[in-house]
This record gives sequence, structure tokens and C-alpha cells, in this order.
Amino acid sequence: MLDEALLDDPDRLQAGESGQLLRAAATAGAQVRATAQAAAEVGLDEALRGARPRALVLLTRPGVGSSAAGILRALLGAGCPVPVVAVDSTPPWMGPLDVLVSYSTDENDRPLADSVDLATRRGAQVVLTAPADGPVAAAAAARALLLVPRVTAPPTLALSAALTTGLLVTSALGLLSTNVDDLADELDREAERNHPLHESFVCPAKALALRLAQRRPLLLGLDPVATAVAKHAAATLGAHAGQLAVATGYREMLAQPALHQAAVHAAAQADVFRDPFLDDADAAGSDQPLRVMLLAIAADDAAGVARQAATGALATADELAPGDEVAGDEPLLAALLSSRFDLAALYLGLATGTLGGPGLTAPVWV
Repeated sequence: MLDEALLDDPDRLQAGESGQLLRAAATAGAQVRATAQAAAEVGLDEALRGARPRALVLLTRPGVGSSAAGILRALLGAGCPVPVVAVDSTPPWMGPLDVLVSYSTDENDRPLADSVDLATRRGAQVVLTAPADGPVAAAAAARALLLVPRVTAPPTLALSAALTTGLLVTSALGLLSTNVDDLADELDREAERNHPLHESFVCPAKALALRLAQRRPLLLGLDPVATAVAKHAAATLGAHAGQLAVATGYREMLAQPALHQAAVHAAAQADVFRDPFLDDADAAGSDQPLRVMLLAIAADDAAGVARQAATGALATADELAPGDEVAGDEPLLAALLSSRFDLAALYLGLATGTLGGPGLTAPVWV
């Protein structure tokens, strides 16, 4: 059951484990700054400046590293002059002309340690964000650029650090430019907007949590970056609120007839002029109706056309477009919306009593 009153009770929200998790989620800006400082200390920019690798390999492990890789690939887009490959282990073709990037909070991730060891032995340039001790760090010792996290957060709340690593690498390679200082400042402002002291009607994350409560979210990205953020949102809702969400692109949804029909029906159900007693379809309804949300990050002409078409077809769907609220480039807007979903998932998990358990602990790889 949803304890809506909890969201407007700062004392309960900030007590014990609840307060620790909310404070951890609010460190997104600090994670960006700490990662940038660690990169500067190991000379990442100097090591990669001017390089044009044969391929940029994003080595992902379960967790936020996969979400960060998806967002980074979408940000680079199809026009990236360097092939971008996401893998879960070092590919057999990797060599000295390639750059590998990875992120992990688990120092005992043995498959990652083996992959890093193989990539460095083959001469690839490796940039790794991981704890300073353990097999993973040992595999990178003296042969890779190791960025040691300075701000600790639960593995499920470390997307900002993982994404910043990728942004710093792509910036050094001249593939994607973003100002990480501006990114950190905006994430700090987002954390302040979502502070537990703020009431639900002025706190974006609490308001989002209430919109998602007792619903089955259908998260539709209107552009590739927004779709990648939607997939992270689905993951964080599952991790912190135990809520199953469907995340896909709007165009992909159109190619799935049953899902498309469900989205249209959900939009019709939300019509304020609809009489549920006269709609036979309601008899087959679920106790958790669909909540359709349209996510938008890009601001180019193609994205504008897609947004207009989606809002026309699904007029009552919720729109989540951070670019309507703040000025910033796509990496900033993607990180902001991802952070908002992280906090919304925490608030929702707290309000429904589903937060906690093994989902917030690091896995042990065997």
C-alpha cells in the first residue's frame, strides 16, 4: 500500500537507512566532480588527446555501467567517426589501436579483472573506474588509467560517476564535448529541488513518484538518448521500488501492435471526459492501469516532429522533457532526468515499503 503521507514527512524520510539512501542519491553532482578530479590526476586528457582509435569499446558489467554505456552510445549517435561497441568481455579482435572504457563498484568482479588484463596485454588503452583494491585494480595496475571513486554511493545510485567516465574519455578523444562543471552544478540544483524537506507538489521527484505509484509504467523515448534514459529509469524503478516498467522507443512501440493498443487505451482512460461506466473496456482493466510517459532529450527538428506526433497520438500521456525546465546540452539533460528517476524510485520505494534488501548491495562474482 502507498503511504502518501510519508513523502511529506521529512523526519521519517531522513531517518535511518532512508535518509542515507536519499543523501547518497543527492551526491550525483559530487560524483561528477570526484570522477573529473581523479581523471585529471591520472592524466587522462593528456593520454588520450589527439588519438583516433580504431574502436571505442564500452565493457559493461551488470548495474549502472550498462545504463551509462547505453546513454553514452546514444549521445555519440550514428554519426560518430569511431565505431562504438558495447561488450561484456574483451573482444578477440581488440588490439593497440583500440580504447576500452569500463566502470565497476565491485573490486572482486573476476570476469572484469580477466577482461582488463587481456585488453592491457594486447596493448589497448584502458580507462577503468573501480575501487583501489582487489583483483580488478590489480589487473589494471601500471597498465591502465585507473580512476578511483572518491564519493561512495550504493552501486545502484552511481550512474553519474559511470557516465562521467565515458564523457571524459569521449571529450579527450574529441568525439563528444560537454562541460562537466556545468553538469555537476545542475545535478546539485536537481538534488536541491528534490530535497526531502520540499512538499510533493514542488518536488519533481516526489511528484514523479506519485504519478508512478500503483501504475504500470510505459516509458517511451522520443529520441535515442531519451530511450536510453528510459531503460535506466526502468532499471532503477525495479531496483528501488520493485516496480516492473516497460521502456522502449516510441517508434519501436508503434511496431508492436498490442503494446501500441495498450498505450492508446491508457491515454483514452485518462481522458477527463470519459465515463468509465459506459466504457466496456474498463471491465477488463487491471488493478494497476498503465501510466504512459513520453521522455524527450534531443531538441533537433527530428525530435520535435517525433514529440509532436507522440503527443498528438497520446494526448494524455505525461511528458518528461528536462529541456523545457533548464538550459543545457544533451549529456546534462540525460544525467538530470536519470537522477530524477533515481530519486523518484527511492521515494516510491519508501512510500510503498518495498525499498531495501539485496538490491542495494554489491554482487559477488564467482
